[in-house]
Amino acid sequence: MTDRRLRVVAATPLSDELADRIRAAEPRLDLVVEQDLLPPQRHPGDHGGDPDFTRTEEQERRFQERIGSAEVLYGIPGERPSQLAKAIRANPRLAWVQLMPAGGGAQVKAAELTEEELGRVRFTTTAGVHAVPLAEWSEFGLLAGFKTLPQLQEAQRAHEWAESRWVMRRLEGSRVLIVGLGSIGRLVAERLARQGVRVAGTSRRDVEVEGVEEVVRPDDLAARIGDFDGVVVTLPGTDETRHLVSAEVLAAVKPGATVVNVGRGTVIDQDALIEQLRAGRVGFAALDVTDPEPLPADSPLWDLPNVLISPHTAALSEREDALIADLFARNATRYLDGEPLINPVNTREFY
Repeated sequence: MTDRRLRVVAATPLSDELADRIRAAEPRLDLVVEQDLLPPQRHPGDHGGDPDFTRTEEQERRFQERIGSAEVLYGIPGERPSQLAKAIRANPRLAWVQLMPAGGGAQVKAAELTEEELGRVRFTTTAGVHAVPLAEWSEFGLLAGFKTLPQLQEAQRAHEWAESRWVMRRLEGSRVLIVGLGSIGRLVAERLARQGVRVAGTSRRDVEVEGVEEVVRPDDLAARIGDFDGVVVTLPGTDETRHLVSAEVLAAVKPGATVVNVGRGTVIDQDALIEQLRAGRVGFAALDVTDPEPLPADSPLWDLPNVLISPHTAALSEREDALIADLFARNATRYLDGEPLINPVNTREFY
C-alpha cells in the first residue's frame, strides 16, 4: 500500500457530508470541494446542478485553477463533454476522471478526444449504482403492460365501472427477454426469476447469469423475439447497439407484447416502435429513454394510449449521490494501490 497523496477536485456538486464520507473511506485523498464554485443541486442526482448558476470572473479563474491542479476529477463541469475536453487539454497531469452517469462512455465519445488523450486519461462510470431503481422500474413497466394500466386509467377518467371484467396477464409464468445482461440486466433477471418468470437474455458471449434460462445471440433477435411476452432493454447507446431492436425485430414480436426500455433510446428503432404500437403488435411500451431526448413535443409517443413515458428519471433515487461517493472511494483505493478500476470506459466502443 502506497502512502502517497492523491489530489482530487470535485467538478460536479458534492456535499460537504459526502466529501467527508469519501475522505474517511480513503484518508490518502486530498479532496478539494469549494462549494461557492459548484452549482447547487436541484434534486438528488442533479450532477449538472442549477443551470442558472454563474461564477464571477474571479470564481471562474479559481475554478479553472483547481481543475488544472487535479490528478483526478470527480465529475465534469456542467456534465458537458466540451468541458471534459477542455479540462484534459489544460491539465497534462490529469490521469483519471470519475464520470457521473452509468453510461458515461457517451460523454467521452462526445468530447472528441485524440488517441493520445484517450490513452493518457482513464475514465470510469457509475455502472451498477442505478441497477436497483432501474430494475424496479423495469418490473413496474412490465406490470403496467401485463395489468392493462391504460385501460384502467381510461375507465377511471370516465368514471366507468366496467360491466364485464377483463383478463389480465400474469407476470408469474410469463416469458421475458432481457436485451443486455450488464449490471442492470442481471439484476432484472434475478428479480424476475424470483417471481416465477422464465427469463432469457441477450449476449454476444456464452455467459451464465443467475435467473437466466437461455442466452439469445443478438443476431437471432428477429427469429426469437416472438417467443416472449415481455422485452426489457437495458443496453447502453453505442454504435454497436444502435437500432439493435430494429424494424424487423419489432415486426416479429409476440402480438400484444410489452416492451420496456431503461437503457438508451437509440437501441430501439423508434419510428418502427411507433408503427407497431399503432398496429397493436406491441401492446404496451414503458419508455424511460427515448431518441432524441428531450422527447419532442410533437412526437406521437406522447399521445399513444398504450405508451408510458418517463423523462429519463427512473434511475434517480435519494441514495444515488451517496452510492456514487462510496463507489468513488473504493475506486480511489484501487487507483492508489495499483489495482484495476471498477467500471472502466471502453474507449473504442465507448461504454
